[in-house]
Amino acid sequence: MKILLTGSTGYIGRRLLPVLVEAGHHVTCLVRDQRRFDWDDFSEEFLNQVSVVEVDLNDAESFTKSPSDIDVAFYLVHSMSSSNPNFTDLEARSAQNFVQYINQNNL
Repeated sequence: MKILLTGSTGYIGRRLLPVLVEAGHHVTCLVRDQRRFDWDDFSEEFLNQVSVVEVDLNDAESFTKSPSDIDVAFYLVHSMSSSNPNFTDLEARSAQNFVQYINQNNL
């Protein structure tokens, strides 16, 4: 199965990713910053089952880099930026962009 995983560098996503790969799935991780993905923590065999795509969830246009042949998608992101006065709006936009991406690709 082809799985899209957002939040793969976060607490839950970081624990879910190995479970999905060990179950034989190919996982595409959407990340805000590829430098935060800890490549050294995984074996080459493991990484053969993982793709990492840098996407800004608040920018719908950045989803063009994302695959459209996904079977399952996990949305496990939270901006963790409550100091921003537009925090609620950013969270809503992020979720809306993700839903739009899912709907446009019939996922």
